[in-house]
Amino acid sequence: MKRIQVVVSNQYNPYLNLAVETWLTDHQEEGVVTMYLWKNERTVVIGLNQNPFSECDVKRLNEEGGHLMRRRTGGGAVYHDLGNLNFSFIADKQDYDVRKQQSVIQKALQHYGLEAEISGRNDLTCQGRKFSGNAFFNGTVNNLHHGTILIKTDSAMMQRYLTVTPQKLQKHGVQSVRSRVVNLSELADVSSENIVEPLIEAFESVYGMKAEQVDFKALAKLPEVQATVAHITSHEYLYAKWEHFKAIKKGQFPWGNVEVGYEVDAETQAIKNIVIATDSLNTEITQICNDIFGLLDLKI
Repeated sequence: MKRIQVVVSNQYNPYLNLAVETWLTDHQEEGVVTMYLWKNERTVVIGLNQNPFSECDVKRLNEEGGHLMRRRTGGGAVYHDLGNLNFSFIADKQDYDVRKQQSVIQKALQHYGLEAEISGRNDLTCQGRKFSGNAFFNGTVNNLHHGTILIKTDSAMMQRYLTVTPQKLQKHGVQSVRSRVVNLSELADVSSENIVEPLIEAFESVYGMKAEQVDFKALAKLPEVQATVAHITSHEYLYAKWEHFKAIKKGQFPWGNVEVGYEVDAETQAIKNIVIATDSLNTEITQICNDIFGLLDLKI
């Protein structure tokens, strides 16, 4: 490892923030570990392979000035507002270490007298309740580990926009679903502003070196970043063909929930296209299935 660096976004545009993360993941040189901190304003973020119309109230979100954003990682839908802080760790394959990266969050919370624990595949909990869900992407050179830290998120708005699936309600119960998460501000004097410095200090402590500060504004002006913004804000990328599907089949498996949407030809009533949506952390399996269906030009 040659160095570590910190990037702190100075604005709340979710698409620009994600585009900068994408650029860092795709272009960062080897031997560098980056911690990127950013906040989004009223945004529902869905996983790469999720159906937006199943995960949130798209119409209400758009009408009320919110944003729908599709990330490049798997996992489930989350709600972002200015009461939480998002983090990204970007490192080449040799220096990428999820447990080490999560320990930065754990160490930062010790500043407030809070002990965080790693739970399951991708969650961080405090006092038995989830405050952070993580997701992952394996790039050609660099890997990405990102997540959100719930600090003072508006839970009413979260429930207003996000859709809780019947499967989750059956599995956990309504009260259980609501009690599984916690805002850290309920437990200590934490805010999305005052946690930034403890995170930077913890990052430097865990990696044993001083972090370089990278100018977010300079990254945001890069042509590649602006091109990514255009791509991830496009109707095709956000909604794909889900709004045209006639029916949905749903199932629940140990690796996650899945939906199968199919488009029916109006004249022949034959199934002419199939797409799979899932909150699985594994994005590649779903993409392979979608590619196969497209390649076969499936007719039933």
